[in-house]
Amino acid sequence: MSTPPALGLRDFLAALPREGRWLLATVTIQLLGRGMTLPFTIIYLHEVRGFDLGLAGTLMGLIAIVGFVVTGPAGTLIDRYGARPVILGGLVCAIAGDVTLAFGTTPVLAGAALCLLGVQAGVSWPAANALVATVVEGELRQRYYGVNFALINLGIGVGGVIGGLFIDVTRPETFTYAFLANAATFTIPALVMLGPLRHLHGRAARPAADEPDATASYATILRRPEVVWLVVIGVLLSTLGYGQIESGFPAYSRQISEVSTRVVGFAFVVNCAVIVLAQFWVMNRVSGRRRTRVLIATAGIWAFAWVVFGATGLVPGSVAAIVGVVAFQGLFFALGETLMQSAFPALTNDMAPDHLRGRYNAINSASFQTGAIIGPILAGFLLEHDQSTVFIALMVVGCVGIVAGAMRLERRITPAVNGVRPALTAERVGSN
Repeated sequence: MSTPPALGLRDFLAALPREGRWLLATVTIQLLGRGMTLPFTIIYLHEVRGFDLGLAGTLMGLIAIVGFVVTGPAGTLIDRYGARPVILGGLVCAIAGDVTLAFGTTPVLAGAALCLLGVQAGVSWPAANALVATVVEGELRQRYYGVNFALINLGIGVGGVIGGLFIDVTRPETFTYAFLANAATFTIPALVMLGPLRHLHGRAARPAADEPDATASYATILRRPEVVWLVVIGVLLSTLGYGQIESGFPAYSRQISEVSTRVVGFAFVVNCAVIVLAQFWVMNRVSGRRRTRVLIATAGIWAFAWVVFGATGLVPGSVAAIVGVVAFQGLFFALGETLMQSAFPALTNDMAPDHLRGRYNAINSASFQTGAIIGPILAGFLLEHDQSTVFIALMVVGCVGIVAGAMRLERRITPAVNGVRPALTAERVGSN
């Protein structure tokens, strides 16, 4: 299979419609405040507010629990009313959640704040992906998701630099300022949605009632084998990946590897820098190739990364532990993320009919929310009970599960859905 021609950032932006450029313009600013709080929320709950590690991990899981609950209704609302109003509702909840968390001195207040953040987490992913899919089409769509992910990490990276230098567990007010700053950054995309993109509803026309899938429910969609395997892969990716970013990774780094909060923050910065610098290179390498194989590569890299991270617990507080923590999050994990984000969202949206895009993205989001529920609770329980070796072993076994799921999914989808261009497929057939 020949490799498609490389596409630079300038060419990509020139090819985007005006609405696509506006959507990208808000990403970095919105995530700037998120980067200031992302690595430190569980540390804030445990070391500043005094909640025990198990409770802190459970509270972190509320984000995903609430997100999971609201994702299904969000998908239905997206298909019926459009993605834009759903995104706006989520942004309001995020602002309220961050303000509450900034002053959340009790588990009840912290839990309420995290529930509000969970609403935004549950609706933003399916709504944003569905909105993008109505604006950007074809090969450009897969590249959009990759660039969007790079910009997300640029914002998180810059925020992480600020947070790592500014936040201090001995000065609780620094956490308060960080959460308030995060709330402020959510107002930017809200203004864009109310201004330049007020005409964009993100709703596809419904097919005639007698056409196939015209009124497909969640139950009907979930009976499809390819969707089931997509969900399995999503749950595992989230449990091993994003479900650990705010819980298992910082907790293991602090409690087992015994590195400082500055090292944790710096690891996030390196992670974001690698993603930003490598995303276009990765996109140009995976374009036109089977997305399931890209997910298999993600699993392989992550398995190695977890082994490296686990080894830091053997040399706590040492330079080797610092290097291992940074290498895990900053290099190996980051490379796997760039591969995953270049494949998984595009796989979901190419599988989905236009009028059901909200539901398909909601199912995708729910699978990741499920993993985000399992991840913090699992990490908090195992680490609190001195089972760090079991924790690392489960992460590696989960990576093997991703490989198995991707292989099963590949047998059930068409080459086009799997990211193989028709011209390239015909070229391969002709060469045989």
